Amino acid sequence: MEQKAKSWTKTELQVYILLLCANADNEETEAELDMIRSKVSAETFDKIYKEFSNDSEEKRLKKIDRNVHEHTYSNMELIAFRREVYEIFFSDCSFTMMEKRLDWTLDNILY
Repeated sequence: MEQKAKSWTKTELQVYILLLCANADNEETEAELDMIRSKVSAETFDKIYKEFSNDSEEKRLKKIDRNVHEHTYSNMELIAFRREVYEIFFSDCSFTMMEKRLDWTLDNILY
């Protein structure tokens, strides 16, 4: 019998999604990771980063989809979160095709 996965807090979900954005072009830069680290405690970052590193892309998207639907977000929260997503995407001054694809996928999950 498969055990139900533990739900994340909004903050943990945010970190996981931002890590996915940083990894969209298959390269997490130190600047991207520092940006994410600055938003949460070291303990939270380390916990979520370890989990993220062990998941496949498909599993990552499934976890995000499941957890997004367990929380309620206001329009202002979504706008602020999307701003953070774009900060990660544009931290290297480019917006690659893979990042655009992930952006579209996240739009479908979040909205």
